[in-house]
Amino acid sequence: MKKDAKILVVDDNKEILVAIEMLLSNYFGIIKTAKNPNLIPSIIGNELFDVIILDMNYSAGISSGNEGIYWMNEILKVDPDAIIVFITAYGDFELAVKAIREGGTDFIQKPWDDEKFITTIENAYKLKKSNIEISNLRQKQQHLNEDISNQFPEIIGKSDAIKDVFKTIHKVAKTDANVLILGENGTGKELIAREIHKKSNRSKEVFINLDVSALPESLFESELFGYVKGAFTDAKSDKPGKLELANGGTLFLDEIGNLSFTAQSKLLTVLQNREISRLGANYKIPIDIRLVCATNKDIHEMMNEEKFREDLLYRINTIQINVPPLRDRVGDVELLMNYFKDLYESKYNKEILKVHKSVIDKLNKYNWPGNIRELRHIVEKAVILCEDNVLNESDFWFGLSKKESVVDTLDLSQNEKRIILKAIEKNKGNYSSAAKDLGVSRKTLYNKMKKYGLE
Repeated sequence: MKKDAKILVVDDNKEILVAIEMLLSNYFGIIKTAKNPNLIPSIIGNELFDVIILDMNYSAGISSGNEGIYWMNEILKVDPDAIIVFITAYGDFELAVKAIREGGTDFIQKPWDDEKFITTIENAYKLKKSNIEISNLRQKQQHLNEDISNQFPEIIGKSDAIKDVFKTIHKVAKTDANVLILGENGTGKELIAREIHKKSNRSKEVFINLDVSALPESLFESELFGYVKGAFTDAKSDKPGKLELANGGTLFLDEIGNLSFTAQSKLLTVLQNREISRLGANYKIPIDIRLVCATNKDIHEMMNEEKFREDLLYRINTIQINVPPLRDRVGDVELLMNYFKDLYESKYNKEILKVHKSVIDKLNKYNWPGNIRELRHIVEKAVILCEDNVLNESDFWFGLSKKESVVDTLDLSQNEKRIILKAIEKNKGNYSSAAKDLGVSRKTLYNKMKKYGLE
């Protein structure tokens, strides 16, 4: 059976080109030939080749091999991963060593033995495929390591509202249907996307996450499609995009409602054709992904207002999952609170034996505008502030929402601790900036942190 390979042959002898094309066409898919080496830049600028067979001498009476090495270097400028097999009528060991040392893969001497010729090209093709696999594995392993380093807990809950979500996940996971996850900020949309991936037939492949809202439009294409060296000023080397890295696995596009109309059109084209082009490249790369998208926006209303393409919406929401807000998940608040309590007890080396009943009542009555993310932050702060082995109401500080404007407690020391924590959190742990926001010196901030056990 023919191998699905593209071979380029460059030789100034037409009879040689015809002979090689006839020989290789029985074993490989596409054989392209060129008699003039000056055509090489335009040919490889438009297509990717698995193996390039390159004559070493093109001028009459020249046998140094320098012409072939020159063209090899020109090829490697465009495609640093090119596999190049030299061919010459003036083969000798020193010339072969020189060519391979300069970047060639192998060497064939004219006249050749057909069987050896085929074996050489087959081995070169295997090397090309192996190099591609290794490169992709390295990129995917990097993402897998990043995932492992982060903590993605299981979805916790027993409420009827979350059970409905579990049922949908179970039904859709084993298919390759595209999924759209809708829900407010902080409801756990990414966890649901990861759960779909974990239960899918692609679970052993990579899960790639791209937060659309965190990218300026100018960077969206390079992140999604990747680019080749020289595509723009800072493109110092080839880089695969998220679509290419997710090949065989799952791509999660978070906050897809933030996509511009231009980006929507390009994503739609990818989903229709199942292939991409890196920025700066004219060749196509086939992709096989499972797409899961999420947004906190009313994307159907956006479609009605012509802010989101109708055809793209139909493509991405073969199955739609609506994630309930925490306030609608009756009974789940206590479960989640205990989970986060245990998590932060371990993190901050604290031992908290129980939670006062009044705390549970208070948490259940709260509206949770920030959903699970807000609950997690509140529990973390409470564990930090707790001064004994019981979590009390005074340990919990609810950030003021649009519906709230009252101070939770009038205790001066408790409020000071909370304001300090808020300043540190706002400034991402930068104590100098936090002190500046608080209107105190850095030394004063340290003293107060020591006083309240916040070091």
